[in-house]
Amino acid sequence: MADNILRAKRKQFIRSVGAGTINGLLDELLEKNVLNQEEMERIKCINATVMDKARDLCDSVTKKGPLASQICITYICKEDCYLAGVLELESGPPAENSMRTDDFQGGYPSSSETKEEQKKEGGTCPGPSGSLKLCSLETAQKIRKENPSEIYPIMDTSTRTRLALIICNTEFEYLPRRDGADVDLREMRSLLQDLGYTVKEKENLTALEMANAVKEFADCPEHKTSDSTFLVFMSHGIQEGICGKSYSDKVADVLKVDTIFRMLNTLKCPSLKDKPKVIIIQACRGENRGVVLVKDSVEDTGKKFLVDADLEDDGIKKAHIEKDFIAFCSSTPDNVSWRHPLKGSLFIVELIKQMKEYAWSCDLEDIFRKVRFSFEQPSYSLQMPTTERVTLTKRFYLFPGH
Repeated sequence: MADNILRAKRKQFIRSVGAGTINGLLDELLEKNVLNQEEMERIKCINATVMDKARDLCDSVTKKGPLASQICITYICKEDCYLAGVLELESGPPAENSMRTDDFQGGYPSSSETKEEQKKEGGTCPGPSGSLKLCSLETAQKIRKENPSEIYPIMDTSTRTRLALIICNTEFEYLPRRDGADVDLREMRSLLQDLGYTVKEKENLTALEMANAVKEFADCPEHKTSDSTFLVFMSHGIQEGICGKSYSDKVADVLKVDTIFRMLNTLKCPSLKDKPKVIIIQACRGENRGVVLVKDSVEDTGKKFLVDADLEDDGIKKAHIEKDFIAFCSSTPDNVSWRHPLKGSLFIVELIKQMKEYAWSCDLEDIFRKVRFSFEQPSYSLQMPTTERVTLTKRFYLFPGH
């Protein structure tokens, strides 16, 4: 019976499932009336870790019997084939004759139907980039032993409090809507959650509100017990920086990238001293272009917009004022970045794909190099992502699953 299978795989499920799959399962189980709203909200408790949510979810489903468990297994086989492989699961027949329609809504794809769908997808997982591949304990130990002094340490999952910030501007007062940005936001959130980060999200902010959001994020006490952080900015952009929602020819609503670095440096954010700080920016950096698709840019008026331009000279500090940073931008200076109105930004799609595929074995800089290499291909030759202001002194391995 499906519930017995799920019980037998409980420990592996808890250790292997990602936050994105948990959220998808909760939506599926709520829609099929396996869980009610109260049960779903209890499992999704914001203070719970991914493993806590997985444990509660597995126990709640198996208690409801074989039909509930079969819905869970079928979803995993259909939507997360990597996890299905780890758990050695197969989607079983729906057993429709024994099911009342008021018990659970909807049907179940059979094993043959699921395999046929996967065959159509070329044997890959559904979705834009499949599932995050986890790093085995053996691989993690091997990497750490090779050059331990050259690798950033990671904290234990039971005590660390990793945070990530995503700021996504989709709606603007004077600029066109960034269609497809919702896909970027959803997929980036899922990736960071799967990597063990609690994600804070902000949408449709002015430049000042973005700056305040970064400052508030830098002040979070969780950074003291974290080993790293990610900040992701997705918006329209010009050469001078990232556009706020009120940007126009008359309103200089622009957040300079330098402002982000200064708010997270050693002086302003000591809790992140000696810890990797990854800044990802999906936005145009000018007007030079190739093929006309949908671009994250506005016309540059030629004016220079300054935000927080006053810099302090902190060179006398004993600690390096700017260290352990890496910024990954969607295009080179002066050039546009491209976005598909349905599938999302080319840069974000490819970055997530490469992270999910190689984070288990490659350090972050190597993954970023793979992203740049992918843009050499003819289908992606519209822009070239660039890595900037790199002050990482060690290799940053994410060790997904640890």
